[in-house]
Amino acid sequence: MSLTNTKRLVIKVGSALIAPQQDGCKARYLLNIAQFIVRARAQGVEVLLVSSGSVAAGAHHFKNPDRSNIAIKKAMAAAGQMEMMSTWDRFFDFPSAQLLMTHADLRDKERYESIRQTLFSLLDEGILPIINENDAVTTEHLKVGDNDNLSAMVAAAADADTLIICSDVDGLYDQNPKTNPDAKLIKEVNTITTAIYDMTGGPNSAVGTGGMRTKLEAAEKATSHGIATYIINGFDESTFNALLDGDNPGTLFTPFKNPMEEAQHWMTHTAAEHGELVVESEGLQNSEELNCEEILSVEGEFSAGETVLIKNTKGERLAKASSNYSSCLLNFITQNTDGINTSQMQNSIGPIISKNDIAVLERKQS
Repeated sequence: MSLTNTKRLVIKVGSALIAPQQDGCKARYLLNIAQFIVRARAQGVEVLLVSSGSVAAGAHHFKNPDRSNIAIKKAMAAAGQMEMMSTWDRFFDFPSAQLLMTHADLRDKERYESIRQTLFSLLDEGILPIINENDAVTTEHLKVGDNDNLSAMVAAAADADTLIICSDVDGLYDQNPKTNPDAKLIKEVNTITTAIYDMTGGPNSAVGTGGMRTKLEAAEKATSHGIATYIINGFDESTFNALLDGDNPGTLFTPFKNPMEEAQHWMTHTAAEHGELVVESEGLQNSEELNCEEILSVEGEFSAGETVLIKNTKGERLAKASSNYSSCLLNFITQNTDGINTSQMQNSIGPIISKNDIAVLERKQS
């Protein structure tokens, strides 16, 4: 796997690179990243930039801000977003475009498709999309929460073949390299297992909100879509030279040989769960119908067409799917005490989950 084979890439840059001291955007680290983007485009690679940092960039406009105050943080994001965009824009001699989005935009199928078409149109015109979560307006319920996972969702939406996540360490280590000098860098990961997740700890940076765990979550999302994913040291200029030379300066997560189809990937990794269906099955298969007699109980409230989690009686997550019927109707069916024949009801309403609207969830290996 080599960056020299890449046609379209997404690079994610965090707050610690944007505004290291939280006193406005600084060019110290961004210039190297901007030069990498310029050189990659010169080699014929289409680039999308996912940039955190609006809150950190806007903090210096506020005197002694109360960071526990959500409204203040939103205001800092609004002020910092302008500064961050102008900082990026001055590095380039080609046009850039700002896209701000929330999880609500990504988990709604129609809006998700709209985002895809906007990204494709920008890339067709040679315009650099610069993407960030809309921190100024998003709520706890609607936010993705970290730009590592957002970058993976964007990479999937954009049909990218490479995702590069900048970190403050060289990649994934078997132990925390900041506290253990014997920690060893893992150069390549073919399968993200429970054991791989166990290597991660909390966030290393005092500025960013994402630690190594969120980077692994992003890598898992991206590789399942067939996207090669790198975690690299964004503070080291030589890292970007190595990437352009086709070398691996960090940790490479190899893509699935048989990646998920677009609809299955969106259902699994982006669509939000509005409720749950409990079934007896130990496992499910993609393209398998789910009928009303197989449902033991319904949890939560959801409308027809919304995404639900399917789990078994042990609480194990089996699949995510689009429900053909609301929780109200399904509760009526599962709690039927009036002697209505369930098979007759099934014949009249059809499957609860249709064959093409289910995505089986992979269970991580230990």
